[in-house]
Amino acid sequence: MNTTQAHAPAPEPSLWTTVRESLAGSHHGSYTDGSIDRAIVLLAIPMVLELVLESVFAVVDVFFVSRVGPDAVATVGLTEAVMTLIYAVAMGLGMGATATVARRMGEKDPEGAAVAAVQAIALGLLVAVPVGLAGFSFARPILAVMGATPDVLAHSSFTAILVGFNGVILMLFLINAVFRGAGDAAIAMRVLWIANAINICLDPCLIFGLGPFPRLGVTGAAVATTTGRGIGVLVQLYYLSRRGGRIAIGRRHLRLDPAVMLGVLRLSGSAAFQMFIGTTSYIGVMRIIASFGSVSVAACTIVIRIIMFVLMPSWGLSNAAATLVGQNLGAGQPQRAESSAWRACWFNVAVLGLLGVLFVAFADVVVGWFTHDPAVAPIATSGLRIISGGFPFYAAGYVLTQSFNGAGDTWTPTLINVGCFWLFEIPLAYVLGLPLGYGPAGVFWAMALAFSVMSVVSAWLFRRGTWKLKQV
Repeated sequence: MNTTQAHAPAPEPSLWTTVRESLAGSHHGSYTDGSIDRAIVLLAIPMVLELVLESVFAVVDVFFVSRVGPDAVATVGLTEAVMTLIYAVAMGLGMGATATVARRMGEKDPEGAAVAAVQAIALGLLVAVPVGLAGFSFARPILAVMGATPDVLAHSSFTAILVGFNGVILMLFLINAVFRGAGDAAIAMRVLWIANAINICLDPCLIFGLGPFPRLGVTGAAVATTTGRGIGVLVQLYYLSRRGGRIAIGRRHLRLDPAVMLGVLRLSGSAAFQMFIGTTSYIGVMRIIASFGSVSVAACTIVIRIIMFVLMPSWGLSNAAATLVGQNLGAGQPQRAESSAWRACWFNVAVLGLLGVLFVAFADVVVGWFTHDPAVAPIATSGLRIISGGFPFYAAGYVLTQSFNGAGDTWTPTLINVGCFWLFEIPLAYVLGLPLGYGPAGVFWAMALAFSVMSVVSAWLFRRGTWKLKQV
């Protein structure tokens, strides 16, 4: 027998085979060896689809609620601005969970990964209860602080339900982050399929009172979304308790481990603050937009929903980079971790750059899918074109920021966010929008410029390489 042939490495599977494996979740090999491009595809496709499906919640809600009227859309927009604080906590906890679980998996320690997952879930529950009580009690004052008109305040039950049942959002984000860190991205994707299917079916039924369902108006959108997400969490818990996955939680793991919990909290706390900076800047932007009236708020809400949807491929590739960076650092391969981040970065720039060109060219068509209001549509079209022009910059910044987080270096992107959003975006949005008189267009320009600056600074700091030294 020819020994060279006997020990020749197996050829890499075709792209189509890799895509099928990623969607089926049938890949059980390591992400710390073999082709980096293949590893990115295996992780990124289900992560992209997961995030697209997560954003479908907001897009579907706006699609149906826009048929109720501008005040209803403004209620959704102002509530979502408030909800970004909860998303910040959820994503921060998720970053800590992803980094810790990915590092343990790279070290070939699935037991340690399961323990970390339990501690992260416990932290999420500790946050959800007091926030939920506050949401049920103070929905109207919260909307009033955001500048809601009396007609918008009439829909405050929407806010009460979403904030009151914030626990389902926290758990959905957090447990999916555990799956991503373990490399089980296909499970996270399936959970969102189920949750979205329920939301899409219930939304028109509860908003418009179809068949036996009551007509709840904009409140029906909150009930539908919360129900879909709640059932999604039950599916997640089923997968976590099932044997045979990359990560499986048994009874022996259901205990508090202060040392591990503090480690997850350390990462999650700074990551949550990082997200808090970005999301509070969004609240500040929405507060400035609210000064131009409900029409401008409705236009901005539509633009942000569209942008969030189209950025999902970018965030999916970014999450794939975070998992690869964490697992490869755990396996003692910092150079492969860095190469994985840059490869994901260039993939992201190519994909989002193409989408940006399409959105600049066809902004009016896309906005027309959501509204034909003659006052709302022109503002939304202008905003969509302005923000879409910076997509290639955002693409690079998202990947590099998540790569820092995947390495456990959550403070570097936190400081970047402070400078770009608090110290640059909000003051610029105010000056352009109000004193200089550019109105909503000035606010949109401030948002585009802030994200572009963030990307340039992130690239410079990532090249320095100090993130490779972080211990998790």
